[in-house]
Amino acid sequence: MQVYHGSYTKIVEIDLSKGLANKDFGYGFYVTKYRKHAETWAEIIGSRHETEGVVTEFKFFERAFIDQTYKTLRFDDYTEQWLDFIVLNRDKSTMAQQHDYDIVEGPVADDKVQSRIDQYLNKEISKGAFLKMLKYHEETHQICFCTRKSLQMIEPLQKTQTVKSVMISEPVIESLILDFSIDAEVATDRLYTSQTFAQLADESTGLYLKPWQEIYELLKQELHKANCQ
Repeated sequence: MQVYHGSYTKIVEIDLSKGLANKDFGYGFYVTKYRKHAETWAEIIGSRHETEGVVTEFKFFERAFIDQTYKTLRFDDYTEQWLDFIVLNRDKSTMAQQHDYDIVEGPVADDKVQSRIDQYLNKEISKGAFLKMLKYHEETHQICFCTRKSLQMIEPLQKTQTVKSVMISEPVIESLILDFSIDAEVATDRLYTSQTFAQLADESTGLYLKPWQEIYELLKQELHKANCQ
């Protein structure tokens, strides 16, 4: 599975010591399968540090969930068990890790969800009412790598991408869809597996400073050449 991490700096090596307490799934390194969510967080955290946010792409080896040497936990949706686990980890009365799982996967308790959790903890709403409110909440996703051992199941897939390079990708993908009559998944795959995108993601080339139309022309030339071979 391809997963993404948004930050204010390049992730050269995952350092679990930089993890924060009282997060959804406790201390750990967090990624998501949704690129857009990683981009949004990269912009937010980048702005806080007065830098351009970056998105790093990783390969997650899902066999971790069937490998008996790893202790894992998965939540498919906003369930009662998920809520209990979130409340356990977000308990600010302690800074200690509240579980011994290596990897945890499930939905995100974003700001909207957190406000509902506060209502639940203040006994303003019942657990059932809380879960009912989340029935139509936007689908979210995160994976937390909680132990050093768990980091064996994740590795960088390609070079770190600046938010600017990702923003350029959007009109390029839209143009591919229109010009080649392909769906979004195919268009996205063609862009992100191309040499043009590899150069775009590499800041040293300066390609990300060019207009997206010029980058799109380079991509079309690459695709045409590949088809002719």
